Amino acid sequence: MTSTSVPTIAPKLRPQLGTDAQVPRAALLDHLEASTRTPVAAVLAPPGYGKTTLLAQWAARDPRAFGWLTLDRRDNDPAVLLRSLAAAVDRIEPVGWETLDALDAPGDSAVDAVLPRLGSALSLAAPPAVLVLDDVHLLHNRVCLDAVTRLIDYLPPGSQLAVAGRGEPPLPLARLRAEGRMVEIGPEDLAMDAAEARALLAQGDIDLAWVDVAEVVRRTEGWPVALHFAALSLGAGGRRAAPLAGDDRFLVDYVQSELLSGLPPRLLSFLTRCSVLERLSGPLCDAVLATTGSADLLESLARSNLLTAPLDRRRQWYRLFRELLGSRLERREPALAVELNRRAAEWCEGNGLPESAVEYAIAAGDADRAARVVVDLAPPAFAAGRLGQLKRWFDWFEANRLAERYAGVAALGAWINAVAGRPAAAERWADSAERAPEGDPSTAGPLALLRAALCRAGGPQMASDAELALALAPAGGAWQASAQLLLGISHLLAGDLDLADNCLADAVEVGEDAGAGSAMVALAERSILAMGRGGWRQAEALAEQAGAGARGASLERHPGGALLLAVTARLAIHRGDVPRARDDLARAERLRPQLTWALPHLAVQVRLELARDYLALTNAGAARRLLVEVDDLLSRRPRLGLLLDQAAELHAQLDTLRMDAVGASALTPAEVRLLLRLGTHYSFREIGAQLCLSQHTVKSQAMSIYRKFGVSSRSEAIRHARDLGLLVD
Repeated sequence: MTSTSVPTIAPKLRPQLGTDAQVPRAALLDHLEASTRTPVAAVLAPPGYGKTTLLAQWAARDPRAFGWLTLDRRDNDPAVLLRSLAAAVDRIEPVGWETLDALDAPGDSAVDAVLPRLGSALSLAAPPAVLVLDDVHLLHNRVCLDAVTRLIDYLPPGSQLAVAGRGEPPLPLARLRAEGRMVEIGPEDLAMDAAEARALLAQGDIDLAWVDVAEVVRRTEGWPVALHFAALSLGAGGRRAAPLAGDDRFLVDYVQSELLSGLPPRLLSFLTRCSVLERLSGPLCDAVLATTGSADLLESLARSNLLTAPLDRRRQWYRLFRELLGSRLERREPALAVELNRRAAEWCEGNGLPESAVEYAIAAGDADRAARVVVDLAPPAFAAGRLGQLKRWFDWFEANRLAERYAGVAALGAWINAVAGRPAAAERWADSAERAPEGDPSTAGPLALLRAALCRAGGPQMASDAELALALAPAGGAWQASAQLLLGISHLLAGDLDLADNCLADAVEVGEDAGAGSAMVALAERSILAMGRGGWRQAEALAEQAGAGARGASLERHPGGALLLAVTARLAIHRGDVPRARDDLARAERLRPQLTWALPHLAVQVRLELARDYLALTNAGAARRLLVEVDDLLSRRPRLGLLLDQAAELHAQLDTLRMDAVGASALTPAEVRLLLRLGTHYSFREIGAQLCLSQHTVKSQAMSIYRKFGVSSRSEAIRHARDLGLLVD
């Protein structure tokens, strides 16, 4: 018996590949090759995800024999299906004349007669074989489905049945899954990553930068066929076209022919109108579409892999390929999209999803709702460091010239831009807040807090604004903590350090309860005050407390983190831990550009503290650079009280430095480490033990320091270093 003994349609016995462009799916192929002891491999995804291509690549790579059957609707006749299966198996191992005779048996008896013979033929294959059933979603006849299910039980060890289709076929997949007898590959697995997408685009001679590839992948959700059409679009546009959009003609034609044609009008309308939603749930869709039964419909769509996929195991939330269906909605019902987004915003606001409510309100142009939710949502989002998201919302208000209509939004916009290091934008938003119409008493507190933070009128007015903000702030929240912090800083600027410390302690207590970053700044301020009093142990404890809280406040994002890092650097210098000090200074320098004249008190103070650190490390050049920046900041905000005096003192220290003694490279790192210990009671021998150096080496380094300082003894060197600010008591 030869493989031509079972007549059938030849094209059904080989993969029906759509395009010439193929990217090796190495990770998925490794996954399939590792599953040889699993009887069933199921590759289930919507059209265009490369199911057939993946299985064809598997067949080319795997040493086993592969039999292939591409099913069609005619295979719902048991006789046709059995003949097709026999032909596919015959390509692997001749099935024998007995099988041909059994194919002519009537009804279900043919299934009983043929399946054992097919299993017997597969058992003779050496090495074991893989039988592929492609487009299994077209199979719905119960007898035919039962035949496929029974065929699994006839598979010999080492052989597999691979099924590919658009959705879960009515096969006992749940049982196979529970028994560990099935490996699954779905849309999320088949979606291409950036490297695979770049390889696919390169086949069309499209060379995009990685950032452009990432954007194409984001917009297509890694859908291989959409990426293929992206290559066509980019190629047709001279490789300069914008990334693929939902109205791309190639993609629209494909979706219409492969996904949407033949759908019932009600289902097509449901999909199209739900395209306004980022995430879908039954209750949300019911509210937006003014209908019922959406939950059951979503689950049915997810099972069929029709542009819908579940986001959680309980199948309460789903996602939709919005890019395509959204363009369809815009073409067919452009006015309806606004109303659908408005309903979505209303539902989300009432169901504890404020961020989604803002997004839908913006899409609907519902400025009143967007403003109301943003004012409530922005403080915790700000405390959590979600500045990028907040900036996008505020940019929408400004782009639509709505900033002056909503004082609360304008005040928050100024805050966000000030913290992000955009002083001109912060000033612009602050001016809008001042021009906004009065009448909403809830905006008085945020406006007072904003005025205190920007400190445009100087320290005394900052104190008045902070006191008003504190009086109007809700108890126990981030606004109260920020107001208490700014009040403490205003007393610091006035030189009332004891009162400042008390206010800052209150700010710590409120800020830690609220999870606000202001607690970190208040603790750093208190640590500086403790160092000024010589309380180094207290300063260390306060800095450690600030560092513990800063992990939640995202130290590397909050501009106040620069102040804490300047503090920890100074404490490290005091302990003689120069490497730690240099590391903290480097981290603070990365945050320094965010500190502008939009937050003048913090911007100036951070630079002054960093300048002190650099002086202690004998880096006069870095200290001088920072003081130049301080001078520029003070030219814009000159009424900062105590900070002006501190800047003048540091300038005086720099002016008295002798460049040959404390130039940027005057002392070597080893000499700096020794200098920090000369002011202690330890002998040269004890210092050597601490530094793992010999007493002779310590003495040689000390003599080098004396020579560079122009002194002749240890006591004179210590006195000279203290005069220069290199050592502190």
